[in-house]
Amino acid sequence: MKEREVIRNGKGENYNYSQDHCFVKLSSRHTNGELCFVEDTLKPGFYLARHHHKIMTEVFYIIEGEVELIFDDETVVAKPGDTITVPPHVWHAAKCEKGGKMLTIFKNGQFDLYLEKLSKMSGDDFADAELMKAVSAEFDIYEE
Repeated sequence: MKEREVIRNGKGENYNYSQDHCFVKLSSRHTNGELCFVEDTLKPGFYLARHHHKIMTEVFYIIEGEVELIFDDETVVAKPGDTITVPPHVWHAAKCEKGGKMLTIFKNGQFDLYLEKLSKMSGDDFADAELMKAVSAEFDIYEE
């Protein structure tokens, strides 16, 4: 890893998807795959489908707005300043009706590399359910 790296506001690897706009603030490439930070600007109507991870721990820190984290046994409404930690093997989904911003921290995950791979895929790739399932599994993301 470099001695130090400064990534300014509005900077970082930039992925603008239909539901959110992501800036990678710390790449897993700099941490031997152990840690990744992604700043997510959630667009109104954001929905992340129910999934879990076998290895990765996911930490959500809410910066703006309200984000609902939906678990099998409860729904948590997270507000600015709230932190929710989701360990491996815990099914979860997320939604943000009005839009918001959060920092997502991935421990033992390479979510930034997943975003990079998605950015290079075609519409036909996204329409191929088996391919999408394989790509997700490659990055420790398992949906129903």
